[in-house]
Amino acid sequence: MVHAEPVADLARRLATALEAHGVTTLVEVLPDAEAAKTIDVAAHLWGMLGRAGFTRGDVVVAVGGGAVTDLGGFVAATWLRGVPLINVPTTLLGMVDAAVGGKTGINTAEGKNLVGSFHPPAGVLCDLDVLATLPRADLAAGLAEVVKGGFIGDPVILDLVEADPAAALDPHGEVVRELVERKIAVKAAVVTTDLHESSLREILNYGHTFAHAVEQVEGYRWRHGDAVALGMVYVAELARITGRLDAETVERHRAILRSLGLPTSYEPGRFDELLAVMGRDKKTRGSTLRFVVLDAVGSPSRLVGPELDQLRQAYDAVTQTPA
Repeated sequence: MVHAEPVADLARRLATALEAHGVTTLVEVLPDAEAAKTIDVAAHLWGMLGRAGFTRGDVVVAVGGGAVTDLGGFVAATWLRGVPLINVPTTLLGMVDAAVGGKTGINTAEGKNLVGSFHPPAGVLCDLDVLATLPRADLAAGLAEVVKGGFIGDPVILDLVEADPAAALDPHGEVVRELVERKIAVKAAVVTTDLHESSLREILNYGHTFAHAVEQVEGYRWRHGDAVALGMVYVAELARITGRLDAETVERHRAILRSLGLPTSYEPGRFDELLAVMGRDKKTRGSTLRFVVLDAVGSPSRLVGPELDQLRQAYDAVTQTPA
């Protein structure tokens, strides 16, 4: 069982429950957040599994947020060419995105999640009660991925958030439960059709090309969901500039995300840095950038090879005007 320090108490209780049922449990604490997703941490865990005699009859259990389930899944996918994985996500972001769908990965100096494997979990346990322990900012960051699901596949998600943003941020309410269920359903429908991201699954990366670039140039100090919120606004502006999306839907992005306290603008002067990172995005083919865009709400498609000036115009549209 792997976990980050903030959820140590939950991990200990799970380990104790497993031990009470006769399951031998090896527990390891990971660095928090993206610091866990490195080759050094993965190699450390491989060493632990080897010394423990871990076989294909054993199970990796990942308890924590998206970084923990990404890393735990990668270790499970690569040890003995694949051992079972059970994810126990403890953040909203993990529940609706990272822990489901079977994508695992670690980061390198060149970018986020560039090394990874597709390895569907044997099971995912989502206990909504743990959301009550999260800071409001972390709940909002998780809702960015939920909103993404609304824009690409289930517009009812957007209606629910617009009707009552406060309810969407209430971990004890029924709205959160419905939002989680709807977002997981969107992802499950896509992943069932395209596990290995050969075609349809790319739509789940809506907003992520710019988001991953922001995360890297910011040294992974941004929450993933915050970066995704900004990334969705950027790509919505790009779709507008290229004649794919109407201005009203672009503004709907901003309004919904702002209502949840999520960022919708960025600082000027960093376009060249971001462009270099976007060039290493997984969707890029050769030197041609490819983006997931919307033609309308619920109608995602691809934008291949936008012009440099269009990319810059979209950046200008999301940058703050200096004071």
